[in-house]
Parts: sequence; C-alpha cells; structure tokens
Amino acid sequence: MEKTMLAAVFEGQGKLSLREVPVPKVTSPDDVLLEVEAAGVCGTDLHILEVPPGHPATPGAILGHEYVGRVLETGSAVSTVQPGDRVVVAPNLYCGICGPCTSGRPNQCEHFTTLGIYLDGGFARYNVAPERALFKVAPTLPPQEAVYVELLSCVVGGTEKVRLQPGETVAILGAGPVGLMFELVFKAAGAGKIIMTDIAPYRLDYARKLGADVVVNVKEQDPVAVTREATDGRGVDVVVDAVGSLLPQAIEQAAVGGKIVLFGMNQKAYPQVHQFDITRKELTVMGTYIGINTFPKAIRMLESGVVKPSALTTHTLPLARILDGIAALRAGEGIKVVVTP
Repeated sequence: MEKTMLAAVFEGQGKLSLREVPVPKVTSPDDVLLEVEAAGVCGTDLHILEVPPGHPATPGAILGHEYVGRVLETGSAVSTVQPGDRVVVAPNLYCGICGPCTSGRPNQCEHFTTLGIYLDGGFARYNVAPERALFKVAPTLPPQEAVYVELLSCVVGGTEKVRLQPGETVAILGAGPVGLMFELVFKAAGAGKIIMTDIAPYRLDYARKLGADVVVNVKEQDPVAVTREATDGRGVDVVVDAVGSLLPQAIEQAAVGGKIVLFGMNQKAYPQVHQFDITRKELTVMGTYIGINTFPKAIRMLESGVVKPSALTTHTLPLARILDGIAALRAGEGIKVVVTP
C-alpha cells in the first residue's frame, strides 16, 4: 500500500485544500481501515466552507461524512466486520454515558464528535473509523446508491415521526437534496399528492422529474394559495420544512389535524409564528435531528430498491475535482456531488 494519499483537508476560514497526507493506520483495537469507494458532498460541507462559517469543523481534518467503503484491515478487538466487507459509515459518534445517551437519545449526545467534520472523513482514498460506526451493506448495492445511506438515515428520522399513510398529501418546503430525499421516501410510501416549493427553477425541475405532482416557485406564486387549490381548500396532511425558517408558511399549508416536520436548521432565523393557528387547527409540530437507530432501515430501503437516491446525483467526480463540484453546488448548477477517491 502507498504511504501517502490525496485528501481534501479543511484549512479553516473557507479554505479546502487538496494535498498529500499520510495513509492512516490501525492503531486502536476497535479501528477499521477502509478504502473509500464514494463520498457525497453535503450541504454541511458548504456551510463549513462559508466565511464566516455556518458550521464548525476542525482545521486540519479531512472532510466528508457521507461515505461508503471496503474493509481492508481491522483492529484486534473488531468482531462484526472483516476484510472484504462493504460498509457505510454512521459518522456521528456518541459517548453513550451522558444524560441524553442513557435516556435513549444518542442523537442529542452532549459529547458528539463527527467523522468528516471534527475527525478525518471520507474525502480521501483511505479512512480509519471505529467499528461501532460501521454497517455492512450488500455486495450488490452499487456505491452510487450506498453513498446516500447517511443522508437517507437522517430523512428517515423525520419520516418515522409522521408515519405517512398511503393517499395522504404532502408539501415539502425546499427542493434541495434533503427535500428531494423526502420526496423519494414519501413517494415510495404511497403519498397521494406531493407539492414541492423552492426559489430555484433548476431544483423545481428536478423535483418534477422525480415525481412531484405540483411545484411552486415561491418568487412567482403564493405557495399557500397553490396548496389550497391543489387540495380542494383543505391543505396537506404533512408538511416538511427542509429549509429551517418556514414554520409560518408550513402552518398555513397544513390541513386541520396536520403534521409539520422541522428538518432544516437556520440558527439565525427567528420567524414570527401565529400560535393561535397551531391550537385552532390542532397541528402537531415536530423537530427531527439526525435520527435514532435509522441506519439499518435506510440500508434496507436501498437494498430493496424501493428508494433509488442516485437519481439526485448530478456530478460524479474524481477527488481531484472536488472543488469544481463545490463550485457547481454554490452556483445552483447541481443537486448532489459524489466524489470517487
């Protein structure tokens, strides 16, 4: 094996550099050395590279927290995977002993750390991850599908809360990768009608291609009026805010007794909410963050073929061109970039 590898390293203050770094080694009993097959560029990566940053990360860390790889070597205590296995990585590592962890909410761990954000991740040919972060996937699952397990697992954390029934109507606010993944899952679950809203025609065209029944450019149309027209005046059964600041709009679009899922996160947004409408319409408003034990469910969805998120991939690039992919996403000229180290 070579001694160095090309990696995309976060240098701080909006800078991602491609440079040669040492190939990581197994040093702890629970370490697993992976050869990365594919890694996805996430919106979080873009936020990390904003100036000022929209999300923290460790300077000097190799980014990339959505990845699939093949096991090359294992530490002495590893028992659940072996060389040759294909695995996806659950990058959020929790402590297991804090209050949220011991109360069954590891997604709220007080001591979270994350591969590909605070620790080295998948934007490199090789990566070392702890055994507890790895989930085996079928040898027949293409890497272009498997690379979406992390994103899908987060979306499943939200869809589990609403448990959509066949025929129910949905509005998804935001047609980025998250919103489009919600669309794919709700479509597979038998949604009767899916309404997608966004400000970007490119994304709305994509949503329509994936099966959205109604798309709304909110710069040109009133999403509430369009929703009521499309549902005979009643509103939708489920609303997903994939943006992070659209709760007031979600309340208006929801039908009496509807459910609202807040997935998007915008720490700087303070929208005014008319609480009267939540009470009067008996709405259920739910926040969803990452997901709890959702990796196995996401893997089964992909292995069954009921959800095929590779339809979201607009760019597949070698690692050496990752900066081109990031530029395309920033320019609104792509949905999802997948790199192949």
